[in-house]
Amino acid sequence: MSLHDWINKDIVCSCGRTHRCDIEHVVVEKNALARLPECLAKYNHILLVADENTYPLCGEKVRELLGAKIEQFCLLTTEPGEPHIVPNETAIGAIEQSLTDETDLILGIGSGVINDLCKYVSFYHHIESGIIGTAPSMDGYASSGAAMILKGMKVTATTHAPTLIMGDTDILCNAPIGMIRSGYADIIGKYSALCDWKLSALINNEYFCQEIYDLVMDRTNLIRSLAKDIRDRKPEAIEELMLDLVLIGACLTLVNSTRPGSGSEHHLSHYFEITGLIYGEPFFFHGTDVGYATIVTAKLREEVRALAEPTFSTLSDETREKCYQKIYSHLWTEIRDLQNEAGRYANPVNEIYKEKWAEVVAILNECPTADEIATMLTDCDFDLSLFEAQYGRKKIRNGVWFAKDLKDRYSVLWLYDAIFCGEKEAAEILA
Repeated sequence: MSLHDWINKDIVCSCGRTHRCDIEHVVVEKNALARLPECLAKYNHILLVADENTYPLCGEKVRELLGAKIEQFCLLTTEPGEPHIVPNETAIGAIEQSLTDETDLILGIGSGVINDLCKYVSFYHHIESGIIGTAPSMDGYASSGAAMILKGMKVTATTHAPTLIMGDTDILCNAPIGMIRSGYADIIGKYSALCDWKLSALINNEYFCQEIYDLVMDRTNLIRSLAKDIRDRKPEAIEELMLDLVLIGACLTLVNSTRPGSGSEHHLSHYFEITGLIYGEPFFFHGTDVGYATIVTAKLREEVRALAEPTFSTLSDETREKCYQKIYSHLWTEIRDLQNEAGRYANPVNEIYKEKWAEVVAILNECPTADEIATMLTDCDFDLSLFEAQYGRKKIRNGVWFAKDLKDRYSVLWLYDAIFCGEKEAAEILA
């Protein structure tokens, strides 16, 4: 089934739900921009949003094609000390200042951050958004969620999917190779995310859709097989990568959850981004961090599934809060409050682990090994040594223990924590 079999229609599913993802137009092809007037015929008051890197790629061409339909333009610029646009209150305000009472579409030129900002602002102003993708760098194009940094915290805001997603392969194939690799790695991360989804369905009786699971797994396996063609920027492979990034993002909208695309590997990615912003430290593209983190989470699964049966460690609330302060600085109370509200520490599931241990191990065994994930990344020319060189062993290990606390979302990080994280491990953080 193609992408268009899954969007803009009701899908009555065997899981018992009716899925829907309202995206009117997905155009990923050579010379895709030529279809802009046709796809946006019903809009007459467009706000165009881009940044200093994305506007030169096709901004003038978009203006030429849409003419007077573009009534306002917002050029986002980086904040002092930041290497790139941050999807925060400052960027939101810049876009909102360019809105008029007549604006009927916010059209972005860019990838993850631009798309999320356009979705966020358009949703809260009750208008629609569209995106002209400039890189196949992540799977959020079609998602109804927007990855934002609000009050310094990484949050996934509920928004809506764009009405238009366009990718001109001439532009996509010439994206920086790091962004292309990032998109590939974001898909490789689905092996981890899907495993976490199935694990949570077992442990927490969380909603699970086998059809969406199978679809995402199928597309992940396909992209994995195209690693070297993607690395070499072959147009057919780049087009497939972009389409599958859009399709997987649409799956998040179809089930109204990030589960099909985001798990423990994404929590680690968010941890590196948030701590990077807190301390002014560098971090990789989102998808690149996801890829590297997938190796980490695969190693954790291997440690857990090697146990004949689980035994559990304990960490006092006081010690945990000291770790929050050490790792997350001024944000620590927000993380504490989030986890107090979620109640996972107050309501451990250790007895369920014991009762269902054979099933837990069977699910963990379905995920590729760390060595297999590493090979998938090196096939696309990732330098695996860069991950530890960037973050260091201690920061990576701190993420293993406390990246999970950034979200109210169960993953293998919670299982690993329950078994292995005690006062000794906390003492290493606090040293």
